[in-house]
Amino acid sequence: MRYRGIIFDLDGVIVHTDRYHYKAWKALADRLGIYFDEEINNRLRGVSRMESLDIILERAETVYSDAEKVGLAAEKNAEYQKLLEQMSPADISPEVLGTLGALKARGIRLAIGSSSKNAGLILARTGIRGLFDAVSDGNNITRSKPDPEVFALGAEYIRLSPEDCLVVEDAIAGIDAAVAGGFDSAALGEAAGYAKATYTLARFGDLLELCPG
Repeated sequence: MRYRGIIFDLDGVIVHTDRYHYKAWKALADRLGIYFDEEINNRLRGVSRMESLDIILERAETVYSDAEKVGLAAEKNAEYQKLLEQMSPADISPEVLGTLGALKARGIRLAIGSSSKNAGLILARTGIRGLFDAVSDGNNITRSKPDPEVFALGAEYIRLSPEDCLVVEDAIAGIDAAVAGGFDSAALGEAAGYAKATYTLARFGDLLELCPG
């Protein structure tokens, strides 16, 4: 199939900010006296900030009000944004940069479909905002993955139907969202080999074989 548009998850696909998320959540969990490790962190992949907080608070001895939870999520995000200030164009691999450039040269519309509310900051720090025709992120959605809203809006922003778009994801929740929205999907990383994905990519550059010029 000739795809006219590609919608990319951001974290874990275009950039790798997992270590920053982990450090920020760990700092909050440590302050609250809640056990938190890499295994628990893996459960946070592809879900919203508030849902991630609820997972961490499963081990809490204190019951927090909704207002307190909003404050805790804001505390984590402030720490995460401080860590993101360390990012630069050097955080984009030559393979990713070259592949995105080649796809654009082939006339394919590119969009971001991320649950993160920090997508704009990440794109600005890494200097790649100009490579994307549209950004759908946590600031314009009301339901996070596996709901397909973020991808549906991404397709709408680049004026294409789901049938004309390919979603690239590294999280199972993201692949589920793509399927729910009627999109074909290409799985990387943690989601590689997931049965619901249309394709499995060994590396990011394999997209050029799925989207020939």
